Amino acid sequence: MRLPSARRALGRLSLRGRLVTICLLLVVAALLASNALLVTLLQRQLVGRLDERLRSAASAAARLPDLARIPGDTGPRVRDAVESELTGDVHMTYLDAEGRVRRTPRPAATGAPRLPRLDRAAVEARDERPFEATARGGESWRVIAVPLGRAGTPAGGSIVVAGSLDQVGTTIRQLGVRMLVIDSLVLALLGVIGWFAVRAGLRPLRRIETTAAAIAGGDLSRRVSRPASTRTELGRLSDALNGMLDRIEEGDAARAATNERMRTFLADAGHELRTPLFGIKGFTELYRMGGMPERTDIDAAMSRIEGEAARLVRIVEDLLLLARLDEEAAANLRLPLHLTPMDLRTLAADALHDLRALAPDRSVALTGPAGGPPGGAPVLGDESRLRQVTSNLVGNAIAHTPPGTPVRIGVGTRGGLAVLELSDEGPGLTAEQAAHVFDRFYRVDHARGRTRDGGAGLGLSIVHSLVSAHHGRMEVDTAPGQGATFRMVLPLHPDTPTAES
Repeated sequence: MRLPSARRALGRLSLRGRLVTICLLLVVAALLASNALLVTLLQRQLVGRLDERLRSAASAAARLPDLARIPGDTGPRVRDAVESELTGDVHMTYLDAEGRVRRTPRPAATGAPRLPRLDRAAVEARDERPFEATARGGESWRVIAVPLGRAGTPAGGSIVVAGSLDQVGTTIRQLGVRMLVIDSLVLALLGVIGWFAVRAGLRPLRRIETTAAAIAGGDLSRRVSRPASTRTELGRLSDALNGMLDRIEEGDAARAATNERMRTFLADAGHELRTPLFGIKGFTELYRMGGMPERTDIDAAMSRIEGEAARLVRIVEDLLLLARLDEEAAANLRLPLHLTPMDLRTLAADALHDLRALAPDRSVALTGPAGGPPGGAPVLGDESRLRQVTSNLVGNAIAHTPPGTPVRIGVGTRGGLAVLELSDEGPGLTAEQAAHVFDRFYRVDHARGRTRDGGAGLGLSIVHSLVSAHHGRMEVDTAPGQGATFRMVLPLHPDTPTAES
C-alpha cells in the first residue's frame, strides 16, 4: 500500500516538483551509499589500527625478560614500568598452560572482557588472530592471545591483550552525526538550487503551455519559439508542434475557404435556379389570371416557359456534373471516361462550324497554337466530354464578347503536348479576374461584356474539371483590352491516327 500511495502523491506534484523530488531522492540514495561505504572503510581502518596496536603490545610483552630475580623490591616496579611503556592503555593478562590467570598487570578500568578457554592449544590454534569478546557491562573488546616464549617462564604460558572498541564506536557515531548534518545542509542547498535550475530549464515548456493556451483560445497564428539548438528534445518538440500548428492553420483556413465557397455556391445556385423558376411562375400566373386572351400570347408565353425550363435543365445538369466530379475527386477516383484515340483537329473543325452557325457576324480563323497552319494533336480522350469542353468554350466566347468580335481557334502540338485553344479579341481580363475565371458561378459581367443570354457561370468550371479528368490542364492568357485565350493542354498519344482537317 505504501508504494501506490507514494506514486499517487508523486503524481499529484507538478512536473517541476516531481523532477526536484526524483533528483533529491537519487542524491539521498547516493549519499547514503557513499556514507555507508565511508563508515565501513573507516571502521575497518580503526579496528585494524587497534589490532596492530594490540599485536605490537602482545609481542613486546611476550619478549620481556623475567625481572623477578632483580634483588630487592625494584624488580616488580621496573617490570610494571616497562610493561606500561610498551603496552599502553590496554588490558593485559598472563595465563598458564591450562588457561588459568597467573597475573593481570594491566586490568581493565571498566571491567575485564569475558574470555573463552585459552589453554596452550587454543592459543596456538588462533595463531595470533584478533577476535572479539564482550564484558559484563556489554562493552566490546578486541582480543589477541600470544604464547609466551621468554626464558625462565613456565612452559606453555600465554599472554592476552585486549583493547576496548568504545573509542572506535564513539568515533563512528561522531562521524555519523557530522555526516547527517552535512548531508542535510547539502540536500537543502541542492533542493533550492535544483528548484530554480529546473524552473529555468522548464521555461521553454511554460512558453509552449502559454502558446497552446492561446491556440486553444482561437489564436491559430501563435507559434512556439524555437530554442537555440534543434537537436535537443525541446527543439524537436518545438519543431513538431510548429509543424502541427501549420497544418492545423492550413486545414482551418481550407475549411473556412470551403465553407465560404459552399455558402457562395448555394447562394449563386439558388439565384440562378430562382431566375428561370420565377419566369415560369410569372407566365403561369399571368395565364391563370386571364392575361393572355389571344392564342398568339399563349404561344409566346409557352415559348418563354420552354426556354426558361431548358435553361433550368442546363443549370441542373451542370450542377449534377460538377457534383459528380467533386465526388470522384473527394474519393480520389477518376471520372469514368470512354477513352479512345482521337485528334483534337476534329473538335477544332466542329468548333469552327459551330461559331460560324451561331455567330455569322464574326470572323473565325483556324490556325496552329501560335498562328500558322493547324497541326495534328493526337490524344487519348473521351470524345463526348472533350466536345462538351469545346462547346462551353465556344459559348463562353459568344456570350462574353461584343457581337462581331473576331475569334481564332488554334490546334496542334507545343512542347510535346497537344493543344487546342480559343482566342478572342474582346475586352480581356485583369490578373485577379483571370485567377478566378474557372471558379463556379464566377462571372465578369462588366469587364467581359456579359450579354443578356449569359450563362450561370458554370461552363468554365466544368471545362476545368473535365480537362483535369483527362490529366490535362486549362490555361488562360489575357490582359485588359487585349482579349483572352483559353487553352486546353493534354498529353500526346503518339499511336493515334491523325485526321484531316
